[in-house]
Amino acid sequence: MDTWRTFIAIELDEELKGHLRHLQNRLREEMPPRSVRWVRPEGIHLTLKFLGDTPLAQIEAVQAALVKAAAQVGPFRFEVGGLGCFPHSRRPRVVWVGLHEPTGALAELYKAIEAQVAPLGFPTERRAFHPHLTLGRVQRWASKSEVRQIGEIVARSAQGILDEMEVERVYHIRSELRPSGAVYTTLYAATLGSGAGARQAGGNHR
Repeated sequence: MDTWRTFIAIELDEELKGHLRHLQNRLREEMPPRSVRWVRPEGIHLTLKFLGDTPLAQIEAVQAALVKAAAQVGPFRFEVGGLGCFPHSRRPRVVWVGLHEPTGALAELYKAIEAQVAPLGFPTERRAFHPHLTLGRVQRWASKSEVRQIGEIVARSAQGILDEMEVERVYHIRSELRPSGAVYTTLYAATLGSGAGARQAGGNHR
């Protein structure tokens, strides 16, 4: 069966990507050399549902489900700020910057997407929703002292509000893993609050 590796996400605007790039550069200067594999800002998304290997025969059904989910939530804004690690700063594997959306619209959108794609065979996420943007991943070969240092740097780095962004659409995106890095293609955009969707042409980006 032919499949595409896909996910559902909010795409970030260029201004926010620029702020994330500056934050990564600042952290890179403080952390042990080559201890963190930083995510290219153009490849950072606010992922709401990782679908994984999606049968081509289900692509349209996924997008129809996305339209239904998007129709339930109107446009909203979120703030980006605050640093953290997964699973925690004592044993960091992922370095992230957090998101704050006070109205509950983002959480509502997440729940609506989960509910709409579950009947298509995509299991519901058991972990609590923790919206974040991944900045980098700690290299597996980093020493214990380097890992500890990374966690300490993140824990003591005060990062206020970095930026805020208006969200009007949610996207179905294809991810192709290549030796040069992942290539993302926007397959579909569903407009929040209206139920209207628009196919995207030429949406490849690395």
